[in-house]
Amino acid sequence: MKYLSISLLAVFLFAGCTSQQIRDTLSTFLDTPLTTEEVANGLKEALNRGSQKGASALAQEGGYFNDLAYRILLPEEAQKVTDRLKIIPGFTDLEEVVIRKINQGAEDAAKEAAPIFLNAIKSMTIQDAFSILQGDKDAATQYLIRSTRNELFSRFNPVIVNSLDKFQARKVWSDATTKYNAIPFVDDVDTDLAGYVTNQALDGLFKKVALEELNIRNNINARTTDLLKKVFGAQDAE
Repeated sequence: MKYLSISLLAVFLFAGCTSQQIRDTLSTFLDTPLTTEEVANGLKEALNRGSQKGASALAQEGGYFNDLAYRILLPEEAQKVTDRLKIIPGFTDLEEVVIRKINQGAEDAAKEAAPIFLNAIKSMTIQDAFSILQGDKDAATQYLIRSTRNELFSRFNPVIVNSLDKFQARKVWSDATTKYNAIPFVDDVDTDLAGYVTNQALDGLFKKVALEELNIRNNINARTTDLLKKVFGAQDAE
């Protein structure tokens, strides 16, 4: 089979060809015609699989905490609090406790990602699909970031707050910072724990999605349907 190169796709994109022109040219270069609808549907399928798999993995118990690549650590400002309070009874394991609790909160909130991703994927245009197909290895993930990050933050943040409270992370942190701020001659600490955890959780989520995207692009075995094989095969070297 002859495969249409990424560079040729880019030529048509920037030349402003119509969907029919693109379809006709694809039919010329491919033994089995690849329609613009197939490209769009293939990219949507890949995005859906990658985003759902990534979100599901992080939403599991230990999804963030058990993987050092995704574990959310305390912000730099918080580190000085835990360091100073280690010698005070009741706070000796403060850092470990808070880190575990904020990761539990992030895992709980990750369940919110799937429907938001799905809505963004449904809104993808054919032009979006071709741009992703001929784009960088994380082009699909970047599309999701542009399309969903703000909404995800607004949806994640209150869930993070509730999740942190469910695991008493904010109470633990409030107790710790109150105790720390009572120490003479220290600058008071006022860390927005929920906002920090939300951004860290989203960074980890998109990192996970990007890995799933890369797997589909590079690993033929990850293309588990005929449509995925056909669409992504069109950008492989013969």
